[in-house]
Amino acid sequence: MEFDVKNIREDFPILKKQINGKQLIYFDNAATSQTPTCVINSISNYYNNYNSNIHRGVHSLSEEATEAYEESREKLRKHFNAKHKEEIIFTSGTTHSINIVSNGFLNLLDENDEIIVSGLEHHSNIVPWQMMCNKTKSKLKVIPLDKNGELDLKKFKRLISEKTKLVFLNHVSNALGIINPIEEIIKISHHYDAIVLVDGAQSAAHFKIDLQKLNVDFFTASAHKLCGPTGVGLLYGKKELLEKIEPFMGGGEMISDVTFDKTTYADIPHKFEAGTPNISGVIAFGVAIDYMNNIGFEKIRDYEDKLLTYATKKLKEIDDLIIYGDVKNKTSVISFNLTGLHSYDVGSILDKFGVAVRTGQHCAQPIMDHFNIPGTVRVSLSFINTFKEIDILYEAIVKAKSMLS
Repeated sequence: MEFDVKNIREDFPILKKQINGKQLIYFDNAATSQTPTCVINSISNYYNNYNSNIHRGVHSLSEEATEAYEESREKLRKHFNAKHKEEIIFTSGTTHSINIVSNGFLNLLDENDEIIVSGLEHHSNIVPWQMMCNKTKSKLKVIPLDKNGELDLKKFKRLISEKTKLVFLNHVSNALGIINPIEEIIKISHHYDAIVLVDGAQSAAHFKIDLQKLNVDFFTASAHKLCGPTGVGLLYGKKELLEKIEPFMGGGEMISDVTFDKTTYADIPHKFEAGTPNISGVIAFGVAIDYMNNIGFEKIRDYEDKLLTYATKKLKEIDDLIIYGDVKNKTSVISFNLTGLHSYDVGSILDKFGVAVRTGQHCAQPIMDHFNIPGTVRVSLSFINTFKEIDILYEAIVKAKSMLS
């Protein structure tokens, strides 16, 4: 079937909204994607028809909710091609997922160990590892960036050694859209028996990911980047690693046996799912994955690549506009500044024209420090956007530049 953006946009009620008297143009998809009607309806359907806590309940509502919840786990296992259903852990999002892994290794590292993160990371993939290193006395090393903002693999190969126990990096930079060479990094890391976590928050929405093919040890994603609700995410981990690490949170559902002398944990995945989860959100996550798969991830990537090419060409026509991370291998993100103008001021003017963009450091201060800038204007495109919207963005930037100069 032909990719039909006009019909797809009909699935997103928020796109009919007016902002400052203008039709909303939503270019903040990297922060959170918009939500189709089918996902919204699944949440209201849960509360209207089978609202109940899951697992262990013997009544009909609980059984129906449990079945729908676990069906989402299987949908996500299949989508990401995890080997075992129990390797999919539901969390509150990517940040929660990363913290589960970092805390899980507290008792497995000491002052003789090293971990490596990349210079392209979101704060959520920096701060947890710093906290872990402070507690374990292990050493944190950083893969530096080159002048274009891409990872320097030659320096990575010099950083890694037999002391390296963990390597953490994102699949795609949230600030620049750069796609990292994770396949090569995973192979190099495994050569040194290092465990690899890939933050997939920014990649999972743009192309299909095969976890078994990648042979990655841990992988994270957030539902709200994938047309799903906020407050829901997943952690994938290889079964043997999930069984090895300690749980981050204790409470109900994650236990096998409890006495005042000793507690034994439940088997995975429940070992890491303490308390009552976001049941409606998990169910809606599965609906969102179905929705995107029905469109087709190959079609999504192809269309978004065309949007990126067109938008990049248009914005380069504007004098004094600097694009950061302007490289070949990237997703549909353009991070830019207008010389002499603050990103916040530019973003505020664009909002007057109904254009929603993200401004500032994008929770990636080390990247901004690398380019010696306080922040950028970030335009993040999605399959719901159009070429006409890019034309309006172009005109709005030109007007913003004129008004602020």
